[in-house]
Amino acid sequence: MSEDNTFDEVAYLKKEVKRLRESLNVLTPGIDILLKRRGFQIFKKEPSEDLLLPEEEFQDDYYRMLHKYSFRLFLRDVIKHQECFTLEKVTKYATAPVSQEYLDYIVSAGLAVKQVTGYNLNKHMKSFGETLEWYTAEIFKREFGAEAVWGVKFKRPNIGGDYDVIAKFDGSLLYAEVKSSPPKQIYDKEISAFLDRVSDLSPEISVFLVDTELRMKDKIVPMFDNELKRRSAGAGEITRIGRELFQTMNRIYIINSKDNIVRNIETVLNWYFRR
Repeated sequence: MSEDNTFDEVAYLKKEVKRLRESLNVLTPGIDILLKRRGFQIFKKEPSEDLLLPEEEFQDDYYRMLHKYSFRLFLRDVIKHQECFTLEKVTKYATAPVSQEYLDYIVSAGLAVKQVTGYNLNKHMKSFGETLEWYTAEIFKREFGAEAVWGVKFKRPNIGGDYDVIAKFDGSLLYAEVKSSPPKQIYDKEISAFLDRVSDLSPEISVFLVDTELRMKDKIVPMFDNELKRRSAGAGEITRIGRELFQTMNRIYIINSKDNIVRNIETVLNWYFRR
């Protein structure tokens, strides 16, 4: 079989798997039912106050742009200088020509306005966090045929906080914590809160995603190891399943965005469903 035929066959099989998963999602209980079986009911979800999202006609292109790590970093710089920014202020993670392309794009998509002295966003933003949650939920929907919601709040007396992304694959529930901050700004209490929510929700798959290309082994993985051992003397070993992708107990996954977020999530799903 030629290389071209092999590539075509793999592409066909991936498309067929996605189609079958979409069919299974229709035939199996929805997220609300899977949550109800666990004693959960969504109180609030998908807030738009701090979401940097263009009008619907631009959202397909915007989703594709968000695949680029440099564009996500660019948007964080834009949010940092949102009241007035110039090309020089947002040319930290990409070349000047690429950053100019990104500036022209967000203006054409209606996310920013060009002024005499520079640019400004069309709305006030606190952070990139909710936009990253939206993007991650879209990955589950568009790439893997899953049902997904983001920015979820429950009325729970003991375990609080947002569940960044919840997705349904067939009859399995996935919970993802999505961090836009670099590893140096992530602390033990956030790892503990994530594991508390995992314990309370009992999803089949749990993912701690840090949107960084920095090493996870330096800080994030040791924090997980310490917290898991603090909770149980018999805590499972954390093992590497990819370059900066790790798992423990075949149900908790610690990943970054090195190379490609979509591909890294695919690796997690492949690992889980093949076991």
